[in-house]
Amino acid sequence: MFTLLFIFLLLASVAARLWLASRQTRHVARHRDRVPPEFADRISLASHQRAADYNVERLRLDMSALLFDTAVLIGLTLLGGLQALNELAAALTGGDFGRQLLLVSMVAALLALLELPFTLWRQFVLEARYGFNRMTLRLFAADTAKGVMLAVVFGVPLVSAMLWLMASAGPLWWVAGWGLWVAFSLVIMLLLPTVIAPLFNRFTPLADQALAARIEALARRTGFALGGLFVMDGSKRSAHGNAYFTGLGRSKRIVFFDTLLSRLAPQEVEAVLAHELGHFKLRHIAKRLAFSFGISLAFFALLGWLSQQAWFYTGLGTVPTLGGRNDALALLLFFLVAPVFTFAFIPLASWYSRKHEFEADRYASEQADAAELASALVKLYDDNAATLTPDPLHSAFYDSHPPAGERIGRLRLHARAAA
Repeated sequence: MFTLLFIFLLLASVAARLWLASRQTRHVARHRDRVPPEFADRISLASHQRAADYNVERLRLDMSALLFDTAVLIGLTLLGGLQALNELAAALTGGDFGRQLLLVSMVAALLALLELPFTLWRQFVLEARYGFNRMTLRLFAADTAKGVMLAVVFGVPLVSAMLWLMASAGPLWWVAGWGLWVAFSLVIMLLLPTVIAPLFNRFTPLADQALAARIEALARRTGFALGGLFVMDGSKRSAHGNAYFTGLGRSKRIVFFDTLLSRLAPQEVEAVLAHELGHFKLRHIAKRLAFSFGISLAFFALLGWLSQQAWFYTGLGTVPTLGGRNDALALLLFFLVAPVFTFAFIPLASWYSRKHEFEADRYASEQADAAELASALVKLYDDNAATLTPDPLHSAFYDSHPPAGERIGRLRLHARAAA
């Protein structure tokens, strides 16, 4: 019965994704030859058509990856791939703990290798075709090597500790396991700006003193304690631009892509930053963390129960090890199939994120100039080849940010109200 439920939900989610993608593709293509009136004075027809083509091509690649990933998931579960890897791990190691750790490592490595062709195509073909890629193969190889190193340094101890808890902490191991996951997530957030991110990019203090003074004045007005203003050399990998907050506590800092600063005027940068400060002042980050940790607690509780059910293993193509532990199998199966069972909740998460974006825009309109934020966003839409004409249903289902037209329309209303 569980197998049939899994197959039904898997096929339903894949069909829904393909249907939504086809809607998006047709909608973007249908509006390819006309710039929406609210953008016609800022974005050329050629740029709009380039964005439409880029988004359609990227979506088609994503759907190819979806079909491939679905085949891999079926191969690992119903066709016995995970079971075969478990038997191979048992043959290669003598101890039960070593077998489980090796099994997790083998699956992680396999999934990374299978994803590699799509990553390479996306970076060196699709992104390059539209002028976004600035990464070399040498830099890509270096990034990959550093990623593997970080996976070993952080991932192996985490998995080892989780497997030990599952074997030693009794029936309520999942409570301790959740606590370990929360602690690990917070440590990574603390280390990200000062230890992890500098392995991949160079961060330099913002040199533009006039802009720095403008930003510091904004921070004082909003009561935000700055941990530093930094510029990241994002241009060595991509022409896309962005700005973000990172870190916790004293490690908190504001980071601008150098590509962003090269395109926006100082008042536009201030408005973009006011939006990001809005997320902080309105406690969006804390709310999202609390929501994430609450959901993960429910997932750990569910995993704690499922790991004791024989049908959970057999229904997904594996055979529990008699006389040994099956914790690694339970972890892998759970995280492999969880997206299938949670697909229907994506629109709720998207709506929640868009709600926060609108709230941060309103906050930015109170602390800076709404017209400047709108101007900055139009530049970013243009530079990043974002579609201005998304399918409404596809956007409502997936998009974490509001559609361009609706967002700019609201900002212009804020600007007129403030005038």
